[in-house]
Amino acid sequence: MVEKYRELFNSNFSQEKYQAMLNDIAGDFNYLPTFRIAETPFFISDKLKSQILEGCRQLIEFVKKAQFKSLTDNSLLVNYNVPNEDQHSNFLAIDFGICEENGEIVPKLIEAQGFPSIFNFQPNLYKKFIKYYPFLNGLTPYLNGIDESTYYQLLERTILNGNDPENVVLLEIEPEKQNTKIDFYYCRKELGISVVCVTEVIKKEKQLFYKNQEGKEILIKRIYNRVIFDELESRKDLQLQFSFMDELEVEWAGHPNWFYRISKFILPYLEGPYFIETKLLSELKEIPEDLENYVLKPLFSFSGSGVIYHVNRTDIDSVQDKDLYVLQKKVHYKPVIKSMEGYVKAEVRILCLWPEKDENPTFVGNVVRLSRGEMIGVKFNKDKDWVGGTIGLFEKK
Repeated sequence: MVEKYRELFNSNFSQEKYQAMLNDIAGDFNYLPTFRIAETPFFISDKLKSQILEGCRQLIEFVKKAQFKSLTDNSLLVNYNVPNEDQHSNFLAIDFGICEENGEIVPKLIEAQGFPSIFNFQPNLYKKFIKYYPFLNGLTPYLNGIDESTYYQLLERTILNGNDPENVVLLEIEPEKQNTKIDFYYCRKELGISVVCVTEVIKKEKQLFYKNQEGKEILIKRIYNRVIFDELESRKDLQLQFSFMDELEVEWAGHPNWFYRISKFILPYLEGPYFIETKLLSELKEIPEDLENYVLKPLFSFSGSGVIYHVNRTDIDSVQDKDLYVLQKKVHYKPVIKSMEGYVKAEVRILCLWPEKDENPTFVGNVVRLSRGEMIGVKFNKDKDWVGGTIGLFEKK
């Protein structure tokens, strides 16, 4: 999208340099991520950046409405409703597909999540790209005039909220088996907090504890929550000593309820040039004749599970609980990134941090996913190159 940097990057690219960068990442913790890291950043033009951020602002305006909680209360009825919910989410991850509409490139909101993303890995990925392509130093992945120092200050304020790092834990289900564990490693290194499995948490009355490396029980005052309840529900083998539904003396960095409130659940409410026509099945007056132009999605699913891309009438008729599914107009991703062979599609996730006392969330960074497949995601990009996770870079102002 920024031709100058695209040509410069491609002319400097080599498979050997790419492999050296991967080896460098793996060397930080003697571990290479199981998700694919793409060969290139995405060079995002000022125009596209402005459009994406305008779409983000419109979504945040909706999230900040006084009636937002009452509008989204139903999202908790069929899911967990964890006690002691706070006033707003601490995290926002807002995904835009880079699409074509009426011959123009336009970002379209695919999904929004009130849940953390890979906040610690992305700054380190940026530094790896700069190391191997020094001319990228004139670009930044950060937003709002933020640099690396102010980024980490805001991240620390959001996750720790003034607590001693010893009393804050990153909570996950078997973290060593998660695809995103590289982010956990960087988080532990940079913020000094422990990474704890849900099965290792000890409950005493209303308090939670974990054991440090010396085996000493440490009080948990705040939880940086990375647990996806879809996975928790499916893991009947896990033996927990506490329930998320307990009344606990603990703070949440990312209260679990926001995972449901800010999700596909809100898509039918959004209208505007950067939003996609989306309808609840329960409110669908008639099934469209041109179903080839629609996607059927469950409101609550993890990592794209349950999405039917080639939908037919039988798929819609067979849905039992039509309040939990949406029919969404397909968008046409435009291959915009010039690789060594052909063009590649992109999806941009804007990352926002929203500390407890801040009136508004702050745009801080991004995650980009590249695809050659029909959809964004691993299963659509097997055995392909110039696909996977990467970072978007903007020209510094």
